[in-house]
Amino acid sequence: MADDLFNSFMTGPDENGRFGDFGGRFVSETLMPLILALEEEYEKAKTDDSFWAEMQDLWTHYVGRPSPLYFAERLTDHLGGARIYLKRDELNHTGAHKINNVLGQIILARRMGKTRIIAETGAGQHGVATATVCAKFGLKCVVYMGKHDVERQAPNVFRMRLLGAEVIPVTSGRGTLKDAMNDALRDWVTNVRDTFYCIGTVAGPHPYPAMVRDFQSIIGKEAKEQMQAAEGRPPDTLVAAIGGGSNAMGLFFPFLDDKSVNIIGVEAGGKGVNAKMEHCASLTGGRPGVLHGNRTYLLQDDDGQILEGFSISAGLDYPGIGPEHSWLHEIGRAKYVSITDVEALEAFQLSCAQEGIIPALEPSHALAHVMKIAPDLPKDHLICMNMCGRGDKDIFTVAKHLGFDMSDTEGRDAS
Repeated sequence: MADDLFNSFMTGPDENGRFGDFGGRFVSETLMPLILALEEEYEKAKTDDSFWAEMQDLWTHYVGRPSPLYFAERLTDHLGGARIYLKRDELNHTGAHKINNVLGQIILARRMGKTRIIAETGAGQHGVATATVCAKFGLKCVVYMGKHDVERQAPNVFRMRLLGAEVIPVTSGRGTLKDAMNDALRDWVTNVRDTFYCIGTVAGPHPYPAMVRDFQSIIGKEAKEQMQAAEGRPPDTLVAAIGGGSNAMGLFFPFLDDKSVNIIGVEAGGKGVNAKMEHCASLTGGRPGVLHGNRTYLLQDDDGQILEGFSISAGLDYPGIGPEHSWLHEIGRAKYVSITDVEALEAFQLSCAQEGIIPALEPSHALAHVMKIAPDLPKDHLICMNMCGRGDKDIFTVAKHLGFDMSDTEGRDAS
């Protein structure tokens, strides 16, 4: 298993955890011993067949992997161009891709003797996945979540509490994912002895960006094999939504050596990238800086102060992006675009109407870009899009934006 996952991929970060000019390890002296211990433990695990055997068993019998690769026939016919495949990671246990990574980190935490797990969450899916795996292994779980996100992601907050997690609303800043990550890091510095920080995306200090990517790469590895079985060749284009970017790196990474495969990451354009502070398109509207232990593209003002991002999607409103995405952007291996809230809502509704799939708002951004490009591509062009989360958590947000009164049992809208 270890050989299958690692032998064929592009070179990862250098010994300093850098992807070109991005990444690194910008942490306090208190955290450095923990970071180094984690790196050492993961380097051992990467070549330990017993580690991957446990992961494979849980992926299969607990998560429900492999997730299907689904040919979206009606969507393909509706758009009238490329053949569209959806990698159905929303069918995983807990409803998103997050559990792929959480399992790996918490197995490492147990190997390191940690008994308390902390996490940050925006849309709540990483928090739910962390609470789920902690419940399975009997570990204490604390989840930091911005107050604003607690309010707009109430179903996931309730799920976390049902699973035994302590959910701590964060009131600093705008009360979103950035602020939750700030408080989680403060907790970790204070409780270094028994606590493991389970980061939910391909950001943070080395080794987190590479480690989270490696765990999520099961998505792309499966998609590669499934596309070969379905079409006899790799896809022509990969598309995935990006906040921090873990689901996207998971899909992209096994294809990076395949130069014929176009790679497109879709950021949250909010109200439009020209609208000041009302988007979260870090690569489109940001510049390099340091946040949460790594150097990457960030939304910041002229003085280097981090700006508050905006998106209808709680999972995409992080004002930065994983450092490996920044590197792929700079070397031109991947293309990054942005999609507005309005476009994402249109895609959300189209997925429901054409395929009977209620997507999360995160992959709705990816689907919106597919809607833009598919009609102009040849009918034999193959698009593989990561449907990284289901939409249960977002129905109240969507209903509000579409003017639907959730208390009206007769189906009338709010107008």
